[in-house]
Amino acid sequence: MKRREIYSEIRTIAPCFIRIDGRAFRSVAEALGLEKPFDERFSSAMEMVSSLLLRESGLSPEFAYTFSDEINLFFTKLPFFGRVEKLDSVAASFASSALTIEFSLREPVSFDARVVPVDSGTAIEYLIWRQKEAWRNHNNAYCQWALGQDGHSAKEVQRMLQGMNTAAMHELMHSRGLNLAETPGWQRRGLVVYRAPEEVSGYNPKEDEIVVTQRTRIVSDRNPPLFNSPEGRVYLSTLISGTTEGN
Repeated sequence: MKRREIYSEIRTIAPCFIRIDGRAFRSVAEALGLEKPFDERFSSAMEMVSSLLLRESGLSPEFAYTFSDEINLFFTKLPFFGRVEKLDSVAASFASSALTIEFSLREPVSFDARVVPVDSGTAIEYLIWRQKEAWRNHNNAYCQWALGQDGHSAKEVQRMLQGMNTAAMHELMHSRGLNLAETPGWQRRGLVVYRAPEEVSGYNPKEDEIVVTQRTRIVSDRNPPLFNSPEGRVYLSTLISGTTEGN
């Protein structure tokens, strides 16, 4: 019967990403009464889920990049001997449980997950791609909210936004007194959760001296740079190389 587990031995190697996506989260947002176009409570909850994935999931990714209902985990070493089914199922189920607990939900939520193999170069391009998606999501969310406030139905909003380019979306919101380029950084560019080294002083009674040890802590950057800029590429290179000292 073991042979019937047809995908159980498919493996991947590091470096890679695991991308976790919320399933049917529009209904989740309605059930939670989340604010539109963005809800800081939900962003903070996803930040916490990302932190827990780094600290307590047993997966030990190097860092996470998250926006909306998406979390991207970067790995330089893999548990479960790189078995894809295990990686995907543990990542998705842990995220689902963590968000359920964070919001004290009575109804279940679910995430799916996929493995994305990369190298050091394509890892940067992958994150640039995902941040561009965050930007598109940001613009759409604001325009959907604005047109909804004008009294248009969901179908009408979808039709009005179909094929609308970025410049037109900016003009739509500018006419309502909002510059999309000046909204909070976490809305436009997502946020990064990573490990940062810190020095901790303690007393060694045996030697009767103060000793300093290196530890790591989980920190969040809610205003990361534009990844496709020179500054952003350096930022990503530092994250990916594992030499982050705090940004």
